[in-house]
Amino acid sequence: QVQLVESGGGSVQAGGSLRLSCTASGYTYRSAYMGWFRQAPGKEREGVAAISPGGGITYYADSVKGRFTISKDNAKNTVYLQMNSLKPDDTAMYYCAAANGGISYLPLKPQSYNYWGQGTQVTASS
Repeated sequence: QVQLVESGGGSVQAGGSLRLSCTASGYTYRSAYMGWFRQAPGKEREGVAAISPGGGITYYADSVKGRFTISKDNAKNTVYLQMNSLKPDDTAMYYCAAANGGISYLPLKPQSYNYWGQGTQVTASS
């Protein structure tokens, strides 16, 4: 059974930092594309960042480029999202997801992902 468990969310002042973690089990993690998504109340789920199986290729939404960094530790079956210079607009539930990839894979599209975590709340207040 595939399980993705997020941690690291919380409440910070605008300008602060948080690091999210997502640990996977029951899955061929080393061959998985991993992504972070977020969803604010009343809004659609949007892709924030994604990373290739080996960790050498990363993708970011324009809104977080230069502020967020995704990384992957295959030895620990864990993907991270370092979030710096947080803004109130970053407030959302953040989800970790895993994808098998393939020809139709789009890094920041939720429909490309096969497995999802339960989410962790991030709140940045002004």
